[in-house]
Amino acid sequence: MKFYNLKENDEVVSFAEAVKQGLGKNQGLFFPQTMPKFNNIDELLALPLVERSVKILHPFVEENLSVQELTEIVTDAFNFPALLQPINSDRAILELFHGPTLAFKDFGARFMAKCLQAFCAKDAKETGKDKKVTILTATSGDTGAAVAHAFHGIDNIRVVIMYPKGKISLLQEKMFTTLGGNIETLAVDGDFDDCQALVKQSFDDKELANTIGLNSANSINISRLLAQICYYFEAVAQLTRAKRELGDVVFSIPSGNFGNLTAGLFAKAMGLPIKRFIAATNVNDTVPRYLETGQWSPNNTIATISNSMDVSNPSNWPRVEHMLKSGIVDKDCVSSVSIDEEQTQSTLLGLNKLGYISEPHACVAYKALQYNAIEGEFGVFLGTAHPAKFKEVVESILGQPIGLPKELADCAGEPILSEDMSADFAQLRAYLLA
Repeated sequence: MKFYNLKENDEVVSFAEAVKQGLGKNQGLFFPQTMPKFNNIDELLALPLVERSVKILHPFVEENLSVQELTEIVTDAFNFPALLQPINSDRAILELFHGPTLAFKDFGARFMAKCLQAFCAKDAKETGKDKKVTILTATSGDTGAAVAHAFHGIDNIRVVIMYPKGKISLLQEKMFTTLGGNIETLAVDGDFDDCQALVKQSFDDKELANTIGLNSANSINISRLLAQICYYFEAVAQLTRAKRELGDVVFSIPSGNFGNLTAGLFAKAMGLPIKRFIAATNVNDTVPRYLETGQWSPNNTIATISNSMDVSNPSNWPRVEHMLKSGIVDKDCVSSVSIDEEQTQSTLLGLNKLGYISEPHACVAYKALQYNAIEGEFGVFLGTAHPAKFKEVVESILGQPIGLPKELADCAGEPILSEDMSADFAQLRAYLLA
């Protein structure tokens, strides 16, 4: 299968090329030329996660990866579960935080790292020399940790991660700023959208991009999105067959850069029985306003307790809009709701009364589900990060301590190795070339 640039349709590349490039010309996002469709959904859902994921992903990658190569990559990347936990009779949370950095982005980042490592090795074998790659990525919290841990220690891959200084939780920051080695981190004086803009400026600078072998591990990279398709299938697989056949499964997704929604729409287009999606945002409500008015008008980004969703200009929206406008999925299958800070906090308290300790991002999705669900629908909301990653916020709202899992305890006392930087492209360019 080939992938084409949504802005420059004549740019058509293989999966390997899309992974290695990250972005296409004119900052265009890559999109598959065709969408695989599975008719044997029940047979597929009966398979274990890894075996099922290989079948889901192979049509996208078959030009560059054999079934055996893909199986090795998926086995290595998806070596932790995605668990569907009931909240009550008609609500469940899909816990996606059982990977090494306790966030859903472990799925996409690990899959991308293994793919890129394989493609670099093949290139080196063909050319007789190693080609160095620089991964430049922006994070509003969890992407940084997932990417850092996925790529840490991989030869010939340099990783530079930018994040908004003072606007992510300390434990989130510690998970990716304490590794060192081939992982470099920059604390930018600005917000996430400033960091994302610097990434895009870097790709537009062709001399820079070619000199350092530039790539990005943000969800703009198609490999990350494809990996995320797999846990939607895993969620539905954990439902009873009777529930699936009712056709009333609704996913509520905490949405920042909209990669998660994109992957869910891919899953629906491939035949997974999902009725519809609720894109839940915090007060950074560009998409809810756009769907209501038809006007795309990002405001200045507002800092919230659901900081990983503090995004006003989501990079993946062009993929979502393309699927809705082209009929790949029904345009009525996506709605969007904005949840404010007070609602987020009250929802965290409400879930705790039900016996479930959550964190702000999942609470935004749960509250949106409460507002938007129709009687008879079964609602699944995504738990995108472990509550302990937001320990200070969760403890202050609940008024009770929560424990630290080993992954966080191990890095909590380590020194932060970041350099401070202004939101200035000339400064970033000089740093990358130094």
